[in-house]
Amino acid sequence: MRDMINAAAFKECMLCAYAALQANVQTINDLNVFPVPDGDTGTNMGLTMERAAVELRKKDFDTIAAASDCVASALLRAARGNSGVILSLLFRGISRKLKGLHEADAKSFAAAMQEGVEAAYKAVMKPAEGTILTVSRLASAAAAEAAAKDAGLEKTFEAAVAAGDAALADTINLNPVLKKAGVVDAGGMGYMVILKAMFDSLRGTFVAPDVQIRIEEVIDGGYDPRENITFAFDTVYIVRKKTPDVDLEPLRAYLGSVGDSLVINDDDEIFKVHVHTDIPGEVLTESQKYGTLELAKIENMVIQADQQAEGKKAISTDDLDEIEKQMEAEPAVAKPEKQFGAVVVAAGDGMQQLFRELGADQVVTGGQTMNPSTDDILREINLTPAETVFVLPNNKNIIMAAEAAAELCKDKRVIVIPTKTVPQGISALLNFNIDENEEPLVEAMKEAAANVHTAMVTYAARDSDFDGHQIHAGEYLALLDGALLGSYSSEKTLLKELSWAFDEFDPEFITVYYGQDVDEYDAKEAAEAIAGNFPEAELSVVDGGQPVYYYMISVE
Repeated sequence: MRDMINAAAFKECMLCAYAALQANVQTINDLNVFPVPDGDTGTNMGLTMERAAVELRKKDFDTIAAASDCVASALLRAARGNSGVILSLLFRGISRKLKGLHEADAKSFAAAMQEGVEAAYKAVMKPAEGTILTVSRLASAAAAEAAAKDAGLEKTFEAAVAAGDAALADTINLNPVLKKAGVVDAGGMGYMVILKAMFDSLRGTFVAPDVQIRIEEVIDGGYDPRENITFAFDTVYIVRKKTPDVDLEPLRAYLGSVGDSLVINDDDEIFKVHVHTDIPGEVLTESQKYGTLELAKIENMVIQADQQAEGKKAISTDDLDEIEKQMEAEPAVAKPEKQFGAVVVAAGDGMQQLFRELGADQVVTGGQTMNPSTDDILREINLTPAETVFVLPNNKNIIMAAEAAAELCKDKRVIVIPTKTVPQGISALLNFNIDENEEPLVEAMKEAAANVHTAMVTYAARDSDFDGHQIHAGEYLALLDGALLGSYSSEKTLLKELSWAFDEFDPEFITVYYGQDVDEYDAKEAAEAIAGNFPEAELSVVDGGQPVYYYMISVE
């Protein structure tokens, strides 16, 4: 029976939690209440936890304080979506309470769990019951009660798991939306997957896999490192640019055509590429057109996978480890050239180009189903050459990550304008008058966003009975200001319903942004059908190129 949790045990707990979370990603995603194709709670929590697993595997720790601090820092920077940010807050509180401890007994760890809950509740402006907050709070309270009775570490965890399970089951009663859908809370489920894995690790019934499991490689809870390798060579390299403003888009297009898992990071002097490809030599040759090759790391993932499958240690090269550490430790920070700058989050070439034309300094790729991490947002904040940076998240599930990025930023003042939709962000940016003083500028942007009504048109990802609507997979879905307007088998009927719904707003401006799956002719027809009842309104049709949503419609 374990009485104390030391650094090694805590590290193993977290690696087990990561592995368990990956195996349950789709199960958690499927609990998403709305039938729109955006069930991403499991994905967000998994990607958030992945960074912690990566950092933990790099080294061993002398104290539980150091191990928990590593986890908290990694989770905060990798946090995606509200669920990921709350998860990071829970472990940040744990880290604060364990500070200075070599190891922790039941009372210390239970107190740390409660500290995490307090941190999460303080950070959420309007805490809702029947969510991950409720589950974590009741589980932590049970742990504290058990520890106070000298239950011991494992019994304390057992009490937390039992209370957490009961709380999770009760979320269906606490949240009317969950009750109608007949499901428990997705974030609460993710938390319990983590807590149970930690408990199983402590009592020796769960051991973390030797190989690092990635979320993209999890299929039905099973894992074979050889099954999902499309391109053989994991290729990472650094090139010193010919000029600071060299255009890397042609290279990006080329690399995308000969490989996958492409990531390009750059600053004024260098760019770093990660890509999986079968022709690493040709990739390096092509990349030298843009500068001078400095360092490269090429690993054969097929051979590595075979070695892992045989129980051997995979052969790897660490040539770039020190450079990677330097790049992570010293992120590029642009010197301020002006007082105000703007960072926005958007998906779709058209939307991103529009934001740039409206004055955005940096655009973070992201939106529904693809929430950027705290680090993604922070990087673009740092690259903005301004003293004060305004951030427009343009999605309610990205606001908390943006606020976390603002907290992490040490070199600039950051103001988050909590825009919940892309049309709100566009309206706010139209009122981004850099000659104005800060306070009236903030008010003007917030007021502009608040005056926008947003309609979204997408499709039903699955059959559902939601809020009195019988929904069938593949039907058109219309949402207005976040609420489900209806489900329709005919686009014509949907557009007519939207038009009637807009009538109460007495619109002066209607803008239809059409997505990547809609052509211009169909978009113009749809826009005219919507605006037919409003001859006085100014109508605009814009190629947004956004994924997921056929149309985003702004009504002012």
